[in-house]
Amino acid sequence: MGQKLTCISPIDGSVLAEREVLSTEAAKEVVARAKTAQVAWAARPLQERIDLVMAGVAKVGEMNDEIVPEIAKQMGRPVRYGGEFGGFNERASYMGQIAADSLADIEVGEDATFKRYIKRVPHGVVLVVAPWNYPYMTAINTVAPALIAGNTVVLKHATQTLLVGERMVAAFTEAGVPADVFQNVFLSHDTTSQLIAAKSFGFVNFTGSVGGGRAIERAAAGTFTGVGLELGGKDPGYVMEDADLDAAVDTLIDGAMFNSGQCCCGIERIYVVESLFDDFVAKAVKIVEGYKLGNPLEEETTIGPMANVRFADEVRAQIAEAVEAGATPLIDPALFPEDGGAYLAPQILVDVTHDMRVMRDESFGPVVGIMKVKDDAEAIALMNDSDFGLTASLWTQDVERAQAIGDQIETGTVFMNRADYLDPGLCWTGCKDTGRGGGLSVIGYHNLTRPKSYHLKKVTG
Repeated sequence: MGQKLTCISPIDGSVLAEREVLSTEAAKEVVARAKTAQVAWAARPLQERIDLVMAGVAKVGEMNDEIVPEIAKQMGRPVRYGGEFGGFNERASYMGQIAADSLADIEVGEDATFKRYIKRVPHGVVLVVAPWNYPYMTAINTVAPALIAGNTVVLKHATQTLLVGERMVAAFTEAGVPADVFQNVFLSHDTTSQLIAAKSFGFVNFTGSVGGGRAIERAAAGTFTGVGLELGGKDPGYVMEDADLDAAVDTLIDGAMFNSGQCCCGIERIYVVESLFDDFVAKAVKIVEGYKLGNPLEEETTIGPMANVRFADEVRAQIAEAVEAGATPLIDPALFPEDGGAYLAPQILVDVTHDMRVMRDESFGPVVGIMKVKDDAEAIALMNDSDFGLTASLWTQDVERAQAIGDQIETGTVFMNRADYLDPGLCWTGCKDTGRGGGLSVIGYHNLTRPKSYHLKKVTG
């Protein structure tokens, strides 16, 4: 028997699923089939590819009643929130709608002598390495536009969500996407790195940890393979004196705590102008005290376990270190009986500083630190005092002020009066240790294709 990947359910610590990884030779055969299939797939009319991808998306929707509890069992999100199909469908649909314009030839000029234009052509085989926290929505960000653009796709999903890739591929295959065009694989890290180093893929998209991103870049070094990386985050919110306070508290605290804080663009630190600080904190505490921590399969549960015990232990360590260094915890853990394992009480910290890991390292859990600030300059300095840059959430009634502040923030997306949302019309991107590249929007198509120029001289005499 070879190496196995094991999904441990955070609900009760039981083994939910096991899958044996492919040998290196078997993995190479998957890639070979994908390369062979890509030629015919790319030759199909664009609309046909769009229709087949959207049919696959619809098939995933038909499975939603099974998928929702399956997600809860794999990574702990409560069933009351209904799964991910809304965002999954929204993103794929938008990419289908803009495909013709995004992939259209760029006409440079034509006359009696010359015809010149730029095509966008697929890379070939795209490897998608998807994370567990939003296993369907994060995967479709690349899977849908990659297939629509004429690439074939090999999907490697996180061990914590082993069943997701199987579900997606089964749905797309049933909808008519050829089997070798979209394949799910179970791979070890070593085999994945070997495949990348061997130039097996035209493009690699990875969503996950900074360490994982570095491993992908090391494997791709010298191959000139395109790489898209969405890595860590420490997303800030800034509440100004003219903010709608209730809306700011509701949105930012939900952004910090939803999915047990396991959101790529979750709010991990909040800066509030002095005049609103006390009221903001009081309202935030009241919201969090109303949560119910428990089994995610039960409808009354509003916050489930973290996906893995080691993730919860990291958050516990950050909280304990901060408290020892002078932070004040505002949520009584007695309100949320936890087991010392994956179930973790949500926490709000004040009296925090940027000397504390909880305000600097990615927490990816149900904890948020809240700091008082004097003015925009202090808030901007603190928001930029981070190794990460995915999103920033600004709360004000003044659009021009938000734009001016946004121009000074080192981030991938600037939100005003909202947070923790991925708009498929905008490029999903980051800076600093959050990674590079960009998904969705017309730029997503640009990253999943390459330009090819045509300079055709009609007259030679």
